[in-house]
Amino acid sequence: MKTVGLIGGTTWLSTMDYYRIMNQEVNRQLGGLHSAKLLLYSIDFEEFKTIADAGDWQTLTDWFAGISQQLQDAGAEAIVLCAVTLHLIAPELQKLVQLPIIHVGDATARELRAQNIHRAVLLGTKFTMESPFFKDKLLGHGVEVMLPDAGERQCIHQTIFDELDRGLLLKETKVRYLAIIQNLVDKGAEGVILGCTEIPLLIKPEDCTVPVFDTTLIHAKAAARFALT
Repeated sequence: MKTVGLIGGTTWLSTMDYYRIMNQEVNRQLGGLHSAKLLLYSIDFEEFKTIADAGDWQTLTDWFAGISQQLQDAGAEAIVLCAVTLHLIAPELQKLVQLPIIHVGDATARELRAQNIHRAVLLGTKFTMESPFFKDKLLGHGVEVMLPDAGERQCIHQTIFDELDRGLLLKETKVRYLAIIQNLVDKGAEGVILGCTEIPLLIKPEDCTVPVFDTTLIHAKAAARFALT
């Protein structure tokens, strides 16, 4: 079994899900008392948010390159960025690190195509919804991305940082998210991508009328498959 290096803390709530899902998937495949071989570097999310809000992606890239090197030195054979937004720096980060980065966009796109989904709603931070780093991965696999309007994107972004990242799951926020999703389903969306590792804490598959794709679950399972190959 390969050892996977996780960069988490963005936030620690969803990082726990990565740890749990990867161990569950390895145990499901191997049985017995088997569990995943993992190394975790958990950052201080406040430091990350301050740099991200300033748009200083080069500083983040250099920071995460250093973390990746520490994980490699400790025995990691691949890197998993435990947040979708972090993949904004993945292309430049990959140039600086020797280990493969298991990309959430590729894993998600493959899952959508496996279920014959060609048009999907994408929810996430404004970085994820408005930057090409995730959408281009989906388009490259033949999946059209449908986005909420600008006001809705701002609402989603704000509630992710002000509520979900703090563990606050408010009924009125859930109602707003579901209305946004249903509006896009009515316009032809065949599925919905929960493209932020905190959104699945609020929105569940049974809440929606179309298939729901939890990027945390998909990404963590892809990392577990890598570990077992």
